[in-house]
Amino acid sequence: MKLHIGGKEAKPGWKILNIVDGPNVDFLGDCVDLSQFDDDSIDEIYASHVFEHLGYRDELPTALKECCRTLKPGGRLYVSVPNFGVLCQLFVSGVLTEELQWEIVRIVFGGQTDPYDHHKVGFIEPFLRKFLTEAGFSEIERVEEFGLFDDTSSMKLGPHLISLNVIATK
Repeated sequence: MKLHIGGKEAKPGWKILNIVDGPNVDFLGDCVDLSQFDDDSIDEIYASHVFEHLGYRDELPTALKECCRTLKPGGRLYVSVPNFGVLCQLFVSGVLTEELQWEIVRIVFGGQTDPYDHHKVGFIEPFLRKFLTEAGFSEIERVEEFGLFDDTSSMKLGPHLISLNVIATK
């Protein structure tokens, strides 16, 4: 099985887990508690702009450990999060309009359109690598884009990719 956490777009071969029910949601639940999935039962997990919604003290480490637990040996976790470093550099660059600066604020703190759309942590590559390593992932590879879903993993602000994309292997 391939699991898309937080997804909305149906795609052959992928099942969707979301905290909010919707037309393409296969499993209703929170990524911090993947107890509805057995150990070593998932081939791939995809999570684009999900983990920044979790508190970095408890929720994030638990969610990443749950992903590692449910992945088969050699399974891959595709993670995309807003790149806090790039966003900060763009914000203070002095070249953005006020409208684009506001867009960065929304990306950093979440759109705040519903109770779940608040961001609790900012990531740069070393932070993300540390969390993934501590969760039990053995290999972590940074990639430019995944090209799997039409989502924020490919989001650009002008010519700048604002997402930090990595593939973590169990």
